[in-house]
Amino acid sequence: MKNLTLLLLLLVAVNVQAQKESIQLKNALVVGQLDKAEDRYSVEINLTELLTEAGVKAIPSLNILKMGSDASIIATDSIQKLIAAKGIDTYILVSVRGYDKKFKKTHRKDELKTALDAGNLFPIYRDEVVSVSFEFMFYRNGQFIGTDIVKCGNVSSRDTVIKRFRKSVAKRIEKSWK
Repeated sequence: MKNLTLLLLLLVAVNVQAQKESIQLKNALVVGQLDKAEDRYSVEINLTELLTEAGVKAIPSLNILKMGSDASIIATDSIQKLIAAKGIDTYILVSVRGYDKKFKKTHRKDELKTALDAGNLFPIYRDEVVSVSFEFMFYRNGQFIGTDIVKCGNVSSRDTVIKRFRKSVAKRIEKSWK
């Protein structure tokens, strides 16, 4: 019984330590996976500003892609070489996971191309919604390295979503992404 308890405590400690490990962002290309251009622009620019303020070299995908382009183009060799030439090896894909506080981190570990091809059904804000969950998927050198969810509660307009997004994500960057 003692050995079983000790083993259980050891497993819990390892699991807690694994969850506390940071993604160690040094640079990032921010890719907003949102259908509305204004939502994509808002999320990419705000996240890029937050990362830059935290000392992470970041650029939005809007600086790489033409307006209205499909984000899956980022997975092509020529675009990846262009991004690597700018000193970027990490990609952050941002999307709205849904409008509920109960979402958990995804266990999918899709390839970058598959993740970029995935569509997004949700806008940043919808009437009569009080919570928005954003999902962040991290890729380094084309390989999946982690995921995170940031929940923005008590929202009543698109502007409050952006305000809560900035506040919540700034804390997350300092706590577990750097």
